[in-house]
Amino acid sequence: MADAALRLTTLAEELLGDPLPLRIRAWDGSESGPPGAPTLVVRHRRALRRLLWRPGELGLARAWVAGEIDIDGDLYEALNVLAGLVWERGPDQKTAVHPALDPRLRAAARGLLKLGRPLPPPPPPVEELRRRTGPLHTRRRDKEAISHHYDVGNNFYELVLGPSMVYSCAYWDEAGTLEDAQRDKLDLICRKLELKEGDRLLDVGCGWGSMAIHAAREYGAQVTGVTLSREQAAYARKRIADEGLTDRIEIRVQDYRDVKDGPYDAISSIGMAEHVGRVRYREYADQLFSLLRPGGRLLNHQIARRPEKDEAAYRVDEFIDRYVFPDGELAPVGRTVATLEQAGFEVRDVHAIREHYARTLRAWVDNLERAWPQAARSASVGRARVWRLYMAASALSFERNRIGVNQILAVKTPQSGNSGMPLRSRDWR
Repeated sequence: MADAALRLTTLAEELLGDPLPLRIRAWDGSESGPPGAPTLVVRHRRALRRLLWRPGELGLARAWVAGEIDIDGDLYEALNVLAGLVWERGPDQKTAVHPALDPRLRAAARGLLKLGRPLPPPPPPVEELRRRTGPLHTRRRDKEAISHHYDVGNNFYELVLGPSMVYSCAYWDEAGTLEDAQRDKLDLICRKLELKEGDRLLDVGCGWGSMAIHAAREYGAQVTGVTLSREQAAYARKRIADEGLTDRIEIRVQDYRDVKDGPYDAISSIGMAEHVGRVRYREYADQLFSLLRPGGRLLNHQIARRPEKDEAAYRVDEFIDRYVFPDGELAPVGRTVATLEQAGFEVRDVHAIREHYARTLRAWVDNLERAWPQAARSASVGRARVWRLYMAASALSFERNRIGVNQILAVKTPQSGNSGMPLRSRDWR
């Protein structure tokens, strides 16, 4: 077979009803498609069998993680083309997911069957988390999900995140490095919380300790950080000891639901609430409210999705759920604000920083690509491929306004009504 690329191109164009704006290079060495376009490399016909047995995103993801498909050229350009081709076509355009195109889907499946050969489905790559039992967001299940994502080796995260070891959206100015932007984000949060010497700060989902260290070192806060990741906790404790801050910071391997030693003057939750889940979000808000003193502040830094016309139809992304953030769920920012207020908080500021996350993710992808051999050795080739795809695709999702990220500043306003906030809104800058 010396024409696999042409046959794949023909199948795709028949399915979509439009010319394919991608070039295809197949396992037999053949190529087809417009010269100069991003090239989808199909290294093995096994990738087609994955699509036959699991059509759609999960089949493609498995082929990507296994190295059976790849992109030759600019990954962002290729993902942009794919997004516009498949996921973001207008309602008046023909699309492969519309029920009216079932005959085309059947014809495409027959074509893939001939090319891929009718063999049993290949086993999923080992990086996939498949066996999950029991209700969502129990303590046991949450701990397993967090371990899958974060306990993949601190060395790997050092290569991706850089010296700041902050795994959330940075806060950029026109120039500056990733480390500068992450420091500015941590300082922005401390200023919004109005931390001062001796304040008790609870950092929920403390990661590798960067927020705790910044708040203690720069503002004199007494910090308690909680995480479910033992690897993160061990790393954070070493950093804290190296900084000479063990008298100011305590790191616990603990579920936020089990924290009982309030009241705190302030709480930071940075990139953690995405793991909570909608079935537990009110419980999360109630717990944080109960842990604050009257007049205390919460800074909730959280990714948000666009609301669906029918919220009941919302489904978690299969690639993200199986390979990246198991059981993670995104909520629209309006629902988050409403839930915090239902718990008793007064929301005083919502700061949208969507474009900042796109730039942060591109910086992480750059770090990963520069250190690719070391990253692949530190975790696995498959794991490195997962991170490269999810971070690049996420960067484009932020750029296209498919998802956003917001810092919500809320106050446990006392019965007197004195929130402690200034009369004029602050210029956070």
